[in-house]
Amino acid sequence: MILKESKNERRYKRHRRLRKKVNGTQARPRLVVFRSLHHTYAQVIDDSTGRTLAAASTREKAIAEGLESLANSSAAEKIGAAVGERAKSAGISAVVFDAGGYKYHGRVKALADAARGAGLEF
Repeated sequence: MILKESKNERRYKRHRRLRKKVNGTQARPRLVVFRSLHHTYAQVIDDSTGRTLAAASTREKAIAEGLESLANSSAAEKIGAAVGERAKSAGISAVVFDAGGYKYHGRVKALADAARGAGLEF
């Protein structure tokens, strides 16, 4: 009997493959995106020390307030702008983008474009 991989297992496999090449440093940390069914999360991570330097998600009341849905492109834009501002205030101007094994489309693209609009370079 052959067991079929789930969609999340395939995504995780793509993410591991990508992480072999994409690595966040202190000079250029990694901006990683995670989408769940109900929320979207973004973190700026320095992989050399294993620390999260800036983060934003739809679970925060300040970001979730006024949104009709927490899992659509407009919510992702708000997260991208917030994580971009927080990274800039932490002294980060350039990052490497990690889509987390997801297609660069929809929520992921909206978040990335908003982060670029907030001043992050990638």
